[in-house]
Amino acid sequence: MLDFKNNSSLTCKASPRSSPVSFKKSLFQLLKSEWQTVKEHNPSIQNGLEMLLCYPGFHALILHRGAHWLYRRNLFLLARLISTLNRFLTGIEIHPGAMIGERVFIAHGLGVVIGETAIVGDGTLIYQGVTLGGTGKEKEKRHPTLGKNVVVGPGAKVLGNIEIGDNVYIGTESVVLRNVPENSLAIGIPARIVYSPFGTEIGLSRELQPDLEAQTIKYLFERIKELEAQIESLKAEVNASSIEIKEDVTRKSNLLIEEFLDGAGI
Repeated sequence: MLDFKNNSSLTCKASPRSSPVSFKKSLFQLLKSEWQTVKEHNPSIQNGLEMLLCYPGFHALILHRGAHWLYRRNLFLLARLISTLNRFLTGIEIHPGAMIGERVFIAHGLGVVIGETAIVGDGTLIYQGVTLGGTGKEKEKRHPTLGKNVVVGPGAKVLGNIEIGDNVYIGTESVVLRNVPENSLAIGIPARIVYSPFGTEIGLSRELQPDLEAQTIKYLFERIKELEAQIESLKAEVNASSIEIKEDVTRKSNLLIEEFLDGAGI
């Protein structure tokens, strides 16, 4: 269940949802799913041998599956050794305790860091330079939980024990510190939530990934128009008040002149 208490800008109520990570598949089935995911969503791959030898995101997930399997059986040192080897070979650091769902795709991958208690939902797309880390304030669950079909843009940072809903897009270089509801955008430093009509299936489809720059410019343009309208309204009110004051001064001046001419004197 998403907790929106930490985000005063949200008024919607959280609704319960299923776990973002599939637990029913075997290790072999997960590896097969990853193989198919990379083939489907990376058009530059020429053949299976190239993918097997030359794609660090795929290598990182394979090694993590093995490390996580050992970690769940309390073989912590061996699991950590594999994760260290993973970082050395791929430039991707995934703690063996992190829970990663199926059909997850790490694009490019260099500089990706995923913490021990992080949960990455099925169908998530993670670009290079992403950090799913902690803030140093929590003790137990201290890393984020990502829902299904989340897209985390290059260089984005998702920090702390927060929940990211299904079908969320986190913009490039954004820093997310609060919960994000499903079917929405989170952009900026710190990230602000922008609702969008994505529907319910974003997945890895490039066609449905928003043009963040265009949307930001559009939002700023609309905001400028609103402010200009407010300024014009204030000008009209000020002008109306000035006219009333001038008319009142003129009327009082005329009244004083009339009284003087009628003999009231000084």
